[in-house]
Amino acid sequence: MTTNLYFVRHAHSMYTPDELVRPLSEKGAHDAYAVAELLKKESIDLVISSPYKRAIQTIERLEGGNIELMDEFRERMLADGPVADFAHAIQKVWHDEEFAWEGGESNARARARGVKKTLEILRTHAGKNIVIGTHGNIMVLIMNHFDSQYDFQFWQKLTMPDIYKLAFEGTELIGVKRIGNFQ
Repeated sequence: MTTNLYFVRHAHSMYTPDELVRPLSEKGAHDAYAVAELLKKESIDLVISSPYKRAIQTIERLEGGNIELMDEFRERMLADGPVADFAHAIQKVWHDEEFAWEGGESNARARARGVKKTLEILRTHAGKNIVIGTHGNIMVLIMNHFDSQYDFQFWQKLTMPDIYKLAFEGTELIGVKRIGNFQ
């Protein structure tokens, strides 16, 4: 019995320092309609999201807006505040799995929480089609657990939004397919 997880990286958002309430930009709101149209063709059984507003807004047009919020799919906290050089900071955590900036979360720790919840979903919703509204780093960290080709270079190529369908037999990944093409 195949279970399909549709990981949806949120659409473009307007920057605010408060990660929880950062909303979609006008472009992001437009792209959220396209996300809904693409996923309506997939017979979705359950919609899950990070509690962050931009993730919710990207998928809220699915299944009548019935969304189960799961904190485990929130974006990883890179540091306890703004970093001087984002490119350097993000490369450092991808290069050293256990490294975390002050107040931040290492790749190992973020991946562990995301994978634990993903495995739980696979076990409790076997055979279902499930959308998971999430964020780029945590999405790729989860994907990387199942297949190492999903790495820092892959993350750098993601778009906002982006959709990846991961097919599983039990908890074994058997296929990955990109849905749509957002620029």
